Amino acid sequence: MPTVEGREARVWIDEYVNKAGKLSGVAKMVRALVKKAVAGCEEYVNPWKIPTFDLNGPLCFYMVTKEHVIFGFIRGAMLRDPGKLLEGTGKYLRHVKLRSPADVRRSEVRALLEQAAELNRKEPVTGTKVQMKQSRAAGTRKNGRRATTPD
Repeated sequence: MPTVEGREARVWIDEYVNKAGKLSGVAKMVRALVKKAVAGCEEYVNPWKIPTFDLNGPLCFYMVTKEHVIFGFIRGAMLRDPGKLLEGTGKYLRHVKLRSPADVRRSEVRALLEQAAELNRKEPVTGTKVQMKQSRAAGTRKNGRRATTPD
C-alpha cells in the first residue's frame, strides 16, 4: 500500500476528509459515491497530495476548499454535460463544485462519474504527467534511455 507522510494512503485520506470541517460530510459522500459507482477503482494520493481515483489511469479527484468540495474529472472536457455542471477551461480537466450533500446526490453528478469511468475502461489514459513521473522514477526517460541522476 502506498504511503503519504509515513502513513498508509487510506489513513492519510481518512484524516484529510475528517479535517474538512463543515464540508467533511460532502467529502465523505464523494468518496463513497466513487467507490460505489465505479467497481474496481483504486484510491490513492497523487504527487500534489490530492485524493485521486484510478481506473486504467487517473479518473477523478476531490479537494476540499473553504466553500465547497471540488470534484474533478481528468478527462472532463470529453464528457457530455446536459446539466451544465462542469466548470473549467483547460484542455482536458473539468470540475464540479459541491457545496452540500444534495449536490452530491444529484443524478447528473453520478452520470458524469459513470461516463468518465466508461471512457477510462474503453480508452485507458496515456501520456499523463503521473505516468511520466513513474517512468522517470523507474530510471528511464521518455526516449527509453536510462536517466542519470547527479550524485
